[in-house]
Amino acid sequence: MSDGKLTRRRFFQGLTAAGVAAAVAPSYALGAPEGKAGKAEKAAGRPFFISTWKHGKPANEKAADVLAGGGSLLDAVEKGINTAELDPEVMSVGVGARPNEEGVLQLDAVIMDGPTHRAGAVAALEQIATPISVARRVMEKTYHTLLAGDGALRFALAEGFEPQQLLTPKALELWMKWKADPNRKQFRRGAPDAKPIIRPDEKQQRPGLDDDHDTITMVALDANSNLVAGGSTSGLSWKLSGRVGDVPLLGCGIFVDNTVGAAGATGDGDEMAKFCSSFAIVERMRAGADPQSSCEAVLRWMLAVHPENEKIEACVYAVSKTGEFGAASIRPGDFTYAVWWPGMSELRTAKSVL
Repeated sequence: MSDGKLTRRRFFQGLTAAGVAAAVAPSYALGAPEGKAGKAEKAAGRPFFISTWKHGKPANEKAADVLAGGGSLLDAVEKGINTAELDPEVMSVGVGARPNEEGVLQLDAVIMDGPTHRAGAVAALEQIATPISVARRVMEKTYHTLLAGDGALRFALAEGFEPQQLLTPKALELWMKWKADPNRKQFRRGAPDAKPIIRPDEKQQRPGLDDDHDTITMVALDANSNLVAGGSTSGLSWKLSGRVGDVPLLGCGIFVDNTVGAAGATGDGDEMAKFCSSFAIVERMRAGADPQSSCEAVLRWMLAVHPENEKIEACVYAVSKTGEFGAASIRPGDFTYAVWWPGMSELRTAKSVL
């Protein structure tokens, strides 16, 4: 297992004069507004974090603080993602997230260590606020990769995690409002308004989603070009009990190959899982493609196989071992992601393939 421990001084050794210039230079093509041209940005030789959505920005910043304070890259990813899990205002991850159709909050999480190519995950875990921390214990303390449901809970309790009520009054109120609606959107085929079809120019509105939605996944790259990735989610609002999306499935929500790079995904996890999207991106990078074109190629593949995917939310990002990174979404304006390196922390909008 990688330790990646750094002193604060070593943490910033990668921030050379050239690194400072890069950190404050204008954004180039990747993640920049469409129409901008220029070289792909690189994060090589310095710590770098990339995460999904606006809650990825404080997660990145926490991860960077942990790494700077001497924590390992695994520590950084775990503690960074904990910030979203413990924030009740992030209503799709951890405490305060929206429950399944029965009003029960079931959480999924994963963590993967690049240098050892080991991973741990949990699925449909109840009552534990920080499922990524449980996933790390699965990786470090068992010979398994994924624990689910009651077994995952019993393992967490044996490891000293405290059970708690994760459903907040706000989330409960939203669930009750959804449940009382006779025309509520749901996920059973043949049910009224099941998996609603929308026009391509509309934002996808799965049952109960709004701007505070979706998975957090994070990829971390240190100054030695080691990679770690993780993710955590409550999945789709009002999902069927026991539903597991792409996040805890290796190769779907995240994937790391320390000799090549890493990728992460967010959006319609049921559809992303059908394409092993993160693994597919890394394999394209292994074949020589850059992260941006690899992200775009996988989304176009999803559209070629299922043209109706132009109506879903599907977003991906990738980082190569050399520090180049990219991000893409199927529809314009769908994907806000966060990037951090010494001297820079910001939100960006990914390029669309439509």
